[in-house]
Amino acid sequence: QVQLVESGGGLVQPGGSLRLSCTNSGGTLEKYAIGWVRQAPGKQREGLSCINSSNGNTYYADSVKGRFTISRDNAKNTVYLQLNSLEPEDTAVYYCAASDLCGYEYDYWGQGTQVTVSS
Repeated sequence: QVQLVESGGGLVQPGGSLRLSCTNSGGTLEKYAIGWVRQAPGKQREGLSCINSSNGNTYYADSVKGRFTISRDNAKNTVYLQLNSLEPEDTAVYYCAASDLCGYEYDYWGQGTQVTVSS
């Protein structure tokens, strides 16, 4: 069973940082590729990053490359998304999602965590 739970969102000033976490309250995350997707009000959903389970390969959207870093700690059953140099345009609800492999359609989604970048 897969029940993804995100945490770590909040209000941060421009230029600040946050670390988002994604866990699976229904079992292990280890066998899944985990991605992060965000959706801002009035905008389409945007895929940000993904990390594979088997080889740990990571992928990033151009909009966040160099600012966001995805990682996983299987011992803690957690995938992280480190957000640095945040901009007001990064304000959105951030979701983690699971699939068999990065690039595949996501099968499971969390409930999302709000990130607000504002002074």
